[in-house]
Amino acid sequence: MKRTFATAEQFAAIAEEYGTPVHIYDEKGIRENARKLYKAFSWNKGFKEYFAVKATPTPKIVNILKEEGCGVDCSSLTELMLSERCGLSGSDIMFSSNDTPPEDMIKARELGAYINLDDYTHVEFLNNLCGIPETICCRYNPGGVFSVANQIMDNPHDAKYGMTKGQMKSAYRDLMALGAKHFGIHAFLVSNAVFNEYYPMMAKILFELAVELHRDTGAHIKFINLSGGIGIPYYPDQMPADIDVISQGVRQQFEQILVPAGMGDVAIFTELGRYMLAPYGCLLTRAIHEKHIYKEYIGVDACACNLMRPAMYGAYHHITVVGKENMPCDHLYDVVGSLCENNDKFAIDRELPKIDMGDLLVIHDTGAHGHAMGYNYNGKLRSAEVLLKEDGSTELIRRAETPDDYFATMIF
Repeated sequence: MKRTFATAEQFAAIAEEYGTPVHIYDEKGIRENARKLYKAFSWNKGFKEYFAVKATPTPKIVNILKEEGCGVDCSSLTELMLSERCGLSGSDIMFSSNDTPPEDMIKARELGAYINLDDYTHVEFLNNLCGIPETICCRYNPGGVFSVANQIMDNPHDAKYGMTKGQMKSAYRDLMALGAKHFGIHAFLVSNAVFNEYYPMMAKILFELAVELHRDTGAHIKFINLSGGIGIPYYPDQMPADIDVISQGVRQQFEQILVPAGMGDVAIFTELGRYMLAPYGCLLTRAIHEKHIYKEYIGVDACACNLMRPAMYGAYHHITVVGKENMPCDHLYDVVGSLCENNDKFAIDRELPKIDMGDLLVIHDTGAHGHAMGYNYNGKLRSAEVLLKEDGSTELIRRAETPDDYFATMIF
């Protein structure tokens, strides 16, 4: 059974002060999770987490993680600008982009960010645009399929990201000729992996590649970025990934592959978003309608514009009815929003306690890819974001949109 990070009284007070729907974040949980990650990888002296800004592009969240030693992973001009306004620059920024507009690349270069080139043609593109920095990263795509225990997890062959091994070698040679002195390697193969084997398997692939690239090109490998991919248990009966077991698996590969090759000084980077934030955020919404036709429906004041994942992916998000946590789940509901789209459903045939009009519902695990994926279809306005602070008080960290915001870019 999933537990909420706030009490029924706290949820009621937040709803009263800020209204619903509203996204809420748990500062204590965010900080403790970041510290646990750094402790797990403390064996690597250069370890750094670059929080995937796209998951939760909210300045207060970025600053909390900055205080815990994290950098940021950016993929667009505005994410770079947001990070700059949060006081981040230089090696605190990893810029991993694809099909990159010129202005985005120029801004990353201006900030001194680590630039991660997605394609071989980007070497010439970057050089002609603003020059090659001394430290540069290239993104690898191993092709084929990625499998664990004979189960196919993803298909890199069909992914638009990254370079082939031959292109990586050519890129390194060209970059060195253009003045690059230090190199990074990056790859992303699986999303939301809740098994402990993913990072160690990814590490093995990238560590072996690093040794080969160093041997064949003479390039100095400064860091290896394992990217994101560590998931969370959205379902209440799922086992979570164990970051300590994961880290030790990576360490074993590090000591077996890199250390004997004289590359024990390589720093390990991660770019986690979901793992860092998803469990420490929730969407609080209120039941405002009920409908009894061929199925039983509960209509809430949130919709897919507040949380797109169920409509977009059919994703599961657990739901708790506030104040009824210990009541039997003896009613079968579809929990829906008000969009003119039939996929605007947070739950389908979900067993829940009896829901009365006015009840508050907590939709779990929305701290990443929740508010960030919001949009304005049907003229819906995105909700506020509130931080539940460590001392139990609350802070508004993003106000709700207003009709004036919606109309601001329109020309009448």
